[in-house]
Amino acid sequence: MKRFPQTLWLVVLVAVLSSSFLMPRAFADDVPEEMKTISEYSILWGDPSESLESVRAASPERWKAVKIGDVIPEKPKDVTTAWIRLQLPSQIPKGYGLYIQGIYAQHLSVYIDQRLVKETKFDFNYDQQSSLFPISSEDEGHMVLMKSETSMGRLGITSIIKLDHYDVLLRTFVLGDLQNIILGSALLFIAVIVLIGSIFIKRVQRTDWVLVSTLFISLGIIFITYTPFMYESLTKYGALYSALFDISLVVFLPALTFYFERIFGKGKYKVIYWLRKSQTVYSVFVIICLFINILSDYGFNKFYFFVAVTILGFIMILQFSLLIGSSILLMFKGNKEAVIFSVGFASLAFMSTLDLILYYMNSQNKQIFLWKWGILGFIVALIVILGRRFAINQERIINYSKELEFYNRQLQQSEKMEIISQLAASIAHEVRNPLQVTRGFLQLVASRSDKKNQEYMMIAIEELDRASVIISDFLTFSKPQGEETKKLNLFEEFRQIEGIIFPLVALHSGRISVDVPEHLIIQGNSSKLKQVLINLIKNSIEAFQDDGVVDIWAYEKDEEVFIHIKDNGEGIEAAQLAQLGVPYYSTKTKGTGLGLMVSFQIIENMKGYIQFKSQKNLGTEVILRFPTNR
Repeated sequence: MKRFPQTLWLVVLVAVLSSSFLMPRAFADDVPEEMKTISEYSILWGDPSESLESVRAASPERWKAVKIGDVIPEKPKDVTTAWIRLQLPSQIPKGYGLYIQGIYAQHLSVYIDQRLVKETKFDFNYDQQSSLFPISSEDEGHMVLMKSETSMGRLGITSIIKLDHYDVLLRTFVLGDLQNIILGSALLFIAVIVLIGSIFIKRVQRTDWVLVSTLFISLGIIFITYTPFMYESLTKYGALYSALFDISLVVFLPALTFYFERIFGKGKYKVIYWLRKSQTVYSVFVIICLFINILSDYGFNKFYFFVAVTILGFIMILQFSLLIGSSILLMFKGNKEAVIFSVGFASLAFMSTLDLILYYMNSQNKQIFLWKWGILGFIVALIVILGRRFAINQERIINYSKELEFYNRQLQQSEKMEIISQLAASIAHEVRNPLQVTRGFLQLVASRSDKKNQEYMMIAIEELDRASVIISDFLTFSKPQGEETKKLNLFEEFRQIEGIIFPLVALHSGRISVDVPEHLIIQGNSSKLKQVLINLIKNSIEAFQDDGVVDIWAYEKDEEVFIHIKDNGEGIEAAQLAQLGVPYYSTKTKGTGLGLMVSFQIIENMKGYIQFKSQKNLGTEVILRFPTNR
């Protein structure tokens, strides 16, 4: 009997599902368990032109016995055909069938004696099949001969051979792969929802959403197209399924690395960044090879198998090993989000790596399945992270509104004091000199006047002295008295600043990257230093355009500590740079310029130096230098 017509598979599927809870779990309880499996088969390497009669008459020396569970024999070079021989039991109950869950072949023909009972042919680049066919009591003790042909690198049986009631085996055959189809469809549905949701968010956040959607689409297609049932039931679309599987796999790998990079950065020495770049290039190369192979009617199968399976497998092992190591390092840093992602991804990477190791240990002849469980863990981690990020962002916005109000009050107070300081500096110096001159003349006149006039002169001199004291008090604003200073650890200072400034970054849909070593020490006032740094970082955030980024890094050089704050915002023209720090000058429409003026004064009091570098539409970099204090 040849395979079912494709139009009947839906009927079969519905019938199997509807009867899955009504059908008895066993039809032949009186049949011993050992009679329900065939534990051994024989294989004979042949050629496509060899006839069924010549194979049946082949000498026993040509046949090689293989036990189920052992590594399948390695196919000789240039051999494309193998005959597999099975011995049926001497007693077969009525209504039985034979089921082979995994067999490598593109063209499979099954014979019992001279009768062709099933034939499946894949005219595309796919060689994993499941074979199910009925047997009757008339076939008791007979031989089953299977002619398997391939243009790829594998031939042989990879699973147990089951004998049971045909309806039981049919249910196993359908339901065994149905879970993959359901899970794959669910992933595609989630991906569509995420993709639609990305339309309604800001552009800078859209990249992450599209990446998650790409990962889910790739995984969904991989699950569905990895299922042998799809190729058995809809063979005419098999070439499409095979191509979609390969494309989804090579898209998933660099997308996964890119998502990892987006969350945790480029890694030390930009290892993650360069891995993603090289993976993208190789994925494009694999897709080009795929289309060339299809257009040449699969004339380059061996080369394509080497490129898309063998080499890609080693690249996956390298990728997963690298990301597992990075995940473990992130876990030790205590970041909760990193822990969640690392646990989920580590489950995927570990299961996939174990699958690949076992695959290559078995000469590329093992069915891989552990990766499915790893993917489930990874999906759960992604969902948890998305939910957690949403909740954390809401909490950060609330906290930020409170902190912003507090710092706005402090900033307003600071600007008011600075205004008084500037007014005092501009007025006091002009008034003090005339007062001193006037006081001197009054003393001179008093020495030459009578007693009554001297009394008046002394009153005038006392009032001038009181005015001088008032002016001196005003000058204390333009020349502040020394504040309490101490040794400051920049790592600790930035850790506190990062927690304060991050909600503002999130509100502007940007990202901030901080790389400050733990050993940098300077002398200064903690609150004043925070005031300066927060003001400079806030200026960078307010200059954001699309996909805003603020990079902050620090280092020690020539007994000085350097702090760089760089953004990719709108930038400042060269003529405006020279005016920065001048009272009441600002590049912002609503700015007063007093914030930078205060920052300049604080840095100067700390014996530091500030420098600006900027180009219009390319961003601005602020460089702070302070003497080191170990």
